[in-house]
Amino acid sequence: QPKTNPLSLRERARVRVINYKYRKLTLEYEIERHPLTPNRPSAITRTPALIGAFLITLALFAGTLAAQSEPRSGPVMLGRLEAPIDPISARVLEGWLRDADSEGASVFILELDTPGGSFDSTRDMVGYILDSPVPVVAFVTPSAARAASAGSFIVASAHLAAMSPGTNIGAASPVTPTGDDLPETLREKVTQDAAALLRSVANQRNRNSDALVDTITEAASYSVEEALELDIIDLSAHDARDLLAKIDGLSVTIAGADETLSTAGATIREVEASPVQKFLRTVSNPQLVFIMLAAGGVLLLVEIVSPGGWVAGVAGAALLILAFLGLVNLPVNWVGLMLIAAGLALFFWEMQAPGWGGFGAAGLIAFVIGGFLLFGDTGIPGLPAPDVKVGFGVLGATAALMAVSLFGLWHFSRKARNIHVVSRKSQIVGQTGVVRTALAPKGTVQAAGELWTAESESGETIDSGENVVVSEVNGITLVVYRESPT
Repeated sequence: QPKTNPLSLRERARVRVINYKYRKLTLEYEIERHPLTPNRPSAITRTPALIGAFLITLALFAGTLAAQSEPRSGPVMLGRLEAPIDPISARVLEGWLRDADSEGASVFILELDTPGGSFDSTRDMVGYILDSPVPVVAFVTPSAARAASAGSFIVASAHLAAMSPGTNIGAASPVTPTGDDLPETLREKVTQDAAALLRSVANQRNRNSDALVDTITEAASYSVEEALELDIIDLSAHDARDLLAKIDGLSVTIAGADETLSTAGATIREVEASPVQKFLRTVSNPQLVFIMLAAGGVLLLVEIVSPGGWVAGVAGAALLILAFLGLVNLPVNWVGLMLIAAGLALFFWEMQAPGWGGFGAAGLIAFVIGGFLLFGDTGIPGLPAPDVKVGFGVLGATAALMAVSLFGLWHFSRKARNIHVVSRKSQIVGQTGVVRTALAPKGTVQAAGELWTAESESGETIDSGENVVVSEVNGITLVVYRESPT
């Protein structure tokens, strides 16, 4: 009701909403001075309207009966997510739901224990659940598990939500990537965006949107008893079997049609991430990614500086490829990655022109600082998530190994400068050989373990079996003279 120029309850008005804030409407309207209740029509006038209303009601009733679908009779599929929510988690859930649909599963149970994660990946997972043709039951279990931060969105989006005793849900207030509070203006913007998504999901699933939004605006967290009382979840269960017994006969809405679950005594088939997805999660460990970047970069530089072999080059390229596979699934700070690249470039420069080690030392410093800044996009705030960074222990060990490697490189490069290469020609001159084919004046001579074409220095004939001394190497021909008898 507007504050000025109030409307009578028996008057009509054309109203347009021009603002909505905190569940209060600001209206713009034009008053039409017409009675709200018209004159009572006659029975003849009312008859067609009554018949039309009856037909419409009958059609709606028939549509409701048609919308009641038969219960699914396939197996119950169960997948467990106990990791931070990231792009890999989103792809895993998408594959699970696709498999559940293709196999005609009656229900898909998502057991959940997550500290939160990427907001973008959370949006993807919420979309997969909302669009799933298979009923999804989000189940926070076992005891002491949590659906924190981004996990609250996943629970709210499920067709049915359950928690085990001793679990909790909530605490989804947006923060900076470092975990600090946001500035007031930015906080309001990010909070409203996250709250709008959670409110929309909660309303679609008929859950308490106010209590769920409080997990964002007030960082609220709820126990299983509080979640049940506030209508955030549907039930509490001890394990999957207990859950199936309690949801048997409940009704959910799938694509606008009501579907009754038939799960009592159903077969449970557990599903896991594929081998490729498990491998990607392994190589997405931030500590391992940094080590592979360091080792792969150094091995590739060794191959570039000292070509000829292939083991170092192939191993280095393989490690770098694995490192970049991991980087795709992690929040990368590109400043840190550029510092690591600059460090490797300085190492290369040091190898090309070894001196007192200045370029190598600068490269080592750049590499370590790059590793420290490698993970955590400093520009995008979001939901609280696990801290992704390279540990100080790994940074220190990598710096020490690189320092030893650079010192060894510097030491051997200095020694290489003082090594004088002795030519094959200087080695064979002055050695004694044996004539194999008489020199008249040319023939063959066995010298330095090889058979050479030889020529007599004086032009005289030297018979086979005589000893000669090499005086000169002329290409592939030895110039020799007869050894003087002792």
